[in-house]
Amino acid sequence: MTVLDSFRLDGRVAVVTGGNRGLGEVFARALRDAGARVAIAARDQERSESVARELGATAVTTDVTDPASVAAMLAAVTAELGPVDVLVNNAGVCFHGAALEVPEEEWRAVWDVNVDGLWHCSRAVGAQMVERGAGVIVNIGSLSAMIVNRPQMQPAYNASKAAVHHLTRSLAAEWAPFGVRVNALAPGYVKTEMAPVDEPQFRRHWIEDTPMRRYALPEELGPSLVYLASDASSFMTGSVLVVDGGYSVY
Repeated sequence: MTVLDSFRLDGRVAVVTGGNRGLGEVFARALRDAGARVAIAARDQERSESVARELGATAVTTDVTDPASVAAMLAAVTAELGPVDVLVNNAGVCFHGAALEVPEEEWRAVWDVNVDGLWHCSRAVGAQMVERGAGVIVNIGSLSAMIVNRPQMQPAYNASKAAVHHLTRSLAAEWAPFGVRVNALAPGYVKTEMAPVDEPQFRRHWIEDTPMRRYALPEELGPSLVYLASDASSFMTGSVLVVDGGYSVY
């Protein structure tokens, strides 16, 4: 097998939560391009089906905050495509607001999706992988797990992504003996619906404080995701791959 062959995912089944928009859609496309059979697991079925038609993927209505919905998604994907080889825990939400002004419902919503949702999916799919003795989970973390973003405050999101990074390590340590690898991808500032990188009030801290003096385009994260999902990273588990233009070096 050549070096480039190790990045191929031919014949493998990949699930991307929140895979119908933003980075999730880019990840689904990248996995498809690498040869995987992709299932998009998200709440907006109409949008999922539209993206799935374009990619030749499968769309499964999924609410990651509901364990029963996650179990139904896994059953449907397994029945249609086969056992899951790659799980990308991408679904996430973020709200901006100072700590003393964060409504309880916003705090709860962030943790329900970013942490509990990832937990539900990892447990369900992880059980199948452990039983089979093989599988890869890639959790989408964030630069925000390692810094406090400026000028906006987002304590719930920051804390949730720090939890994602450490849960990644915990699952990696526990499941490595069973042939299951768990890593995280931590993007910096990327031009998506969730990150308004073009707004002037954010330029000073989001762009000028980045050594590369720019934000990333979503498509730049696809190759990193494929690396973590493929045999190219076969001796890598419990790691957080930071792709942030150098922001975290300061």
